[in-house]
Amino acid sequence: MKIVVTVKLVPDLNAPKSIDSATKRLVRAGIEPVLNPYDEYALEAALQLKDRLGAETTVTLLSMIPASQKETLRKALAMGADDAVVISDAALEGSDVSMTSSALALALKKIGFDLVICGGLADDGSTGGVPGAVAERLGIAGLTNARKLEIENGNVKAQRETDTGYQVVSVALPALVSVTMAVGEPRYASLKGIMNAKKKSIALLSAADIGYANAAPKTELLRFAPPPGRTKARIVEAHDGAEGARVIFDFLRERKLV
Repeated sequence: MKIVVTVKLVPDLNAPKSIDSATKRLVRAGIEPVLNPYDEYALEAALQLKDRLGAETTVTLLSMIPASQKETLRKALAMGADDAVVISDAALEGSDVSMTSSALALALKKIGFDLVICGGLADDGSTGGVPGAVAERLGIAGLTNARKLEIENGNVKAQRETDTGYQVVSVALPALVSVTMAVGEPRYASLKGIMNAKKKSIALLSAADIGYANAAPKTELLRFAPPPGRTKARIVEAHDGAEGARVIFDFLRERKLV
């Protein structure tokens, strides 16, 4: 069984950040890229499955990053992934959800997979839109918010978190699953894993290799500004719950939030 885990490199959360006023993009120069924390949980879910299914199961990392940053993936390889594939091309700079999902889907078709596991969010954009978009482009079932995964008789069975508990959902492979942090704490890389990671393969693919045609992002950032300063709180005394609910609703409606 071949499991592919999509991983993203994000700017170090602790580094000071600024936005280029001309490009409206984050200034990444001098900021160390790190593995997206949510993707570490996706990798942990994949490694748990590999531990249960045996040596015939492999875990491949798939990332869309500059070729110069590929060695950053060694941490994930040291945790237990078998190899990595990197999509790197200047044509993919500034990708949004549409471009990213298109490139990932094309790469997945090229390298093959039985199960794709994704983190629920990326620490920089936090849209949560890429996993569902990739599943749609691949034409496969996409399960979200999974906290536990099992493989049974050619199906992936997931406990899917909801606001009131969890659902048990099962779909046929191939499939895509995005996971929550409830799958378990990501494992630490052992000394043996760190040494072995130096010998593991990181393959490079260009846009042409995966058949990606140049495309413009479907989203555009028109403007940005720092958040407004905190204002003085408004205190309202309500005689009962119904009046309190009305006050809250009116407050939200004034601000066009409902």
